[in-house]
Formats: sequence, C-alpha cells, structure tokens
Amino acid sequence: MDFELSNEQQMIVSTVRNFVEKEIYPHEAEVERTGTVPYELGQEIKQKCIDLGFYACNFPETVGGAGLSHLDFTLVERELGRGSMALTHFFGRPQNILMACNEEQRARYLYPAVRGERSDALAMTEPDAGSDVRGMKCRALRDGDDWVIDGTKHFISGAEHADFFIVFVATGVDETPRGPKKRITTFLVDRDTPGFEVRAGYTSVSHRGYKNYVLYFNNCRLPNAQVLGQVDGGFSVMNDWLYATRLTVAAFCVGRARRCFDHALTYAAERHQFGQPIGKFQGIGFQIADMITEIDAAEFLTLSAAWRLDRGKPANREIASAKLYASEMLARVTDMTLQIFGGMGLMDDFPIERFWRDARVERIWDGTSEIQRHIISRDLLRPLRA
Repeated sequence: MDFELSNEQQMIVSTVRNFVEKEIYPHEAEVERTGTVPYELGQEIKQKCIDLGFYACNFPETVGGAGLSHLDFTLVERELGRGSMALTHFFGRPQNILMACNEEQRARYLYPAVRGERSDALAMTEPDAGSDVRGMKCRALRDGDDWVIDGTKHFISGAEHADFFIVFVATGVDETPRGPKKRITTFLVDRDTPGFEVRAGYTSVSHRGYKNYVLYFNNCRLPNAQVLGQVDGGFSVMNDWLYATRLTVAAFCVGRARRCFDHALTYAAERHQFGQPIGKFQGIGFQIADMITEIDAAEFLTLSAAWRLDRGKPANREIASAKLYASEMLARVTDMTLQIFGGMGLMDDFPIERFWRDARVERIWDGTSEIQRHIISRDLLRPLRA
C-alpha cells in the first residue's frame, strides 16, 4: 500500500475540508442549540455540494456519480467527520444499495437520487431487532401479485427528508438445524404509500439535529415491482452493498477525532498552570502522545480496508476491525480531551462536550462493537473449523 496520497486525492481532501470549515462549522452552534437544521439551510448545503460536483460521489460514473474509489470516498467521509452530522447529511451520499435496482427502478429511484432530485432513507432496525437482524417482526405477506406489510421500524435516520425508503422485511421462515431462520426481502417504499406512516422518533443526546424517526406499516400494500433485488434475497443485497457502510463510520470517527485532537493540542499549549503550558506536564503530554498514536492507527486500519476493497480483496474482517477500533478510539480521544480541558470541557463554550456526547453512538450503530468482535473472531476461527 502506498501511503502517499495522489495529487487528485490531496485535492479531494482539501476541497471537502474547506467545504466543511466554510459551510458547516458556522452553523453548528445554532443546530446544537435548536436541535434542528432549517429547511432552507439544508437545501443550500445540498445545492452547493451538487455545484461542487461531489453529490453522490460514492456512485460510479455509469449512473451519474463521481466514480470515486473506496479509498477516495473514505477520505471524503473522513473530512466530513469533522463537521456536524446533522449538516453534513446534506452533502449527499445516497445508499449504494440502490445499485441493486433493475432498469425500471433505476429510472424511478437510482438516477433521481444520484441527481439529488429524490432522497432515500434506510430502514432495518426494529424495537425488538437491532443487532439480531433475523429477529425482525415487520413482515410482508403475499397477496396475489402484491405484498402486504405490517410492522414497525425505528431509529431511522434522514427520514424527515426522505422521498422513499429502502426497507428490509421478513418474508418467510426456513427451518434449519439451528432453529427457524427468517428470510428477508428488501422493498422500495414511497413516502406517500397508503398504510405507511413516518413519525418523529426519540430525542438523542448524540448528534443533535440528526434526527431519528419511527416507521409504521399497517396493511401497507406494495406491488411486486417494489422488491429491490430478489424475493428473499435481502441478505444478499445487504452483503453486496451495505457492509462497507461500517467503513464510513470508521472514517467519520477518524475525522472527528482529529478535530477534537486539534482542540486538545492547542489548549495544552495555550493553557498555563504553575507558570508553564499544561502540555509540559507529563500527565498531559503523555495523553497527547497516546491520542495521536491511536488516531494514526485507526486511520491506517481504515484506509487499508478501503485499499483492499479497491483491489477486490476480502475485507470483511478488516472493515470490522477498522469500525471497532476507530469508534472506540474516538471515545477515548474525546474523553481525554475533555479531561485536558477540565471543567471547561463540560461547558458549551467549547464543542468538546458535544464531541464527547456524539462519540457514544458510534460504538452502537452500523453494528455494535460486540458485533464487530463477533465478525472478526468468526473470520479467524472459521478456516480452522472452530
């Protein structure tokens, strides 16, 4: 792996970082205070992203995207991680799973999403089925050429802006030696579909303004044309397109950790106690050294996993390792930064307490730390038949 970024990659990093500093940072305090992104502001950020040529940069050129490699896109996500997620959400990155659309679906969903004309939201988690995806109770039953969906999804991000939803639903059960195993199918559900309702969700202490919603399906009828991929093929679609989303979380954590570290380093150099900068005290200086070492390690894990994807190499374990380590690293970095700031770190005069709160969710969504450890251990043990 070549650790030096190409000129094009350096330009990507510089462009996105400048965008975040200019278009995102100035609005963060207000979003944090109100818990809301004004509609006009969100659309303004979206249009500027389109004008910049970065909207849907995670899609290939063949469908109208920017055609960035996995490594290039990971660099984009790393820089976006520096900013408020509620605001960088509008730096559009539609779900790659839309590449599974057939030609008719591409015209209705994929191409408009890539052009920024329609927005999507992914719906998988349920009140009783988080990490246990096969435990989902939201189900769809055949009725002639249609499907009838009943059930609930929650923790759905971006739902307030979504024109359509990519929904995973149980569509049958197989009996296996390990017990019943649910079959999963993916559906494309338009917002105005009868029997489908989107309601406000819970108030979270992490990522204020980046809201979650609850989806309700009550005798919601969909034609078979709304199936994304194959019937009962939801896990195939998931494995082909969704597992790499863990890499974007890792990249986000690296970017956020570097921004937090910049605050810690500056404060350690400028804050004086006992006649000298606090960074000169071993208790602070060693924390600074540990922080940057962990950030660099997380970044190398993340970029290495992206590099493997670009070369068609197996990367499931490497992605899980990156997500696990980067999300837990961010928790340690934000906590140490708050400790360096002392009491002021808990005050909203600085963004440190926000970084600290926001970091907590990264170890939960897109696969908890426990799930990542399971993926890693199974990948290592399976070849040994253990």
